[in-house]
Amino acid sequence: MKYQTLRSKKTILLPSAEKILSTFGENIRLARRRRRLSLQQVAERADIARSTLGLIEKGTPGVAMSAYLQVLFVLGLEKDLLRVAADDPLGHKLQDAGLLSEGRK
Repeated sequence: MKYQTLRSKKTILLPSAEKILSTFGENIRLARRRRRLSLQQVAERADIARSTLGLIEKGTPGVAMSAYLQVLFVLGLEKDLLRVAADDPLGHKLQDAGLLSEGRK
């Protein structure tokens, strides 16, 4: 029986998701450059390989979320991640609709 390694599994994203990840990587690259930090400096401080940082800055799927978080910490941007889904209008509407239907039972 053949086993597939994690490295050989390619992550496939929708084009819109690829664009978001690419933009996220570009934003990280710009933040690094604004701080006048080299790839090597950020990679060392984040305890990741320089090549991994390059993949992050390209928005390559398959890079561990923990690597992204380490880079955000180095750049002082980790709190930006806490903003994701903090304001969730659709989720609140769905929750409210569910609460209303439960109350009618």
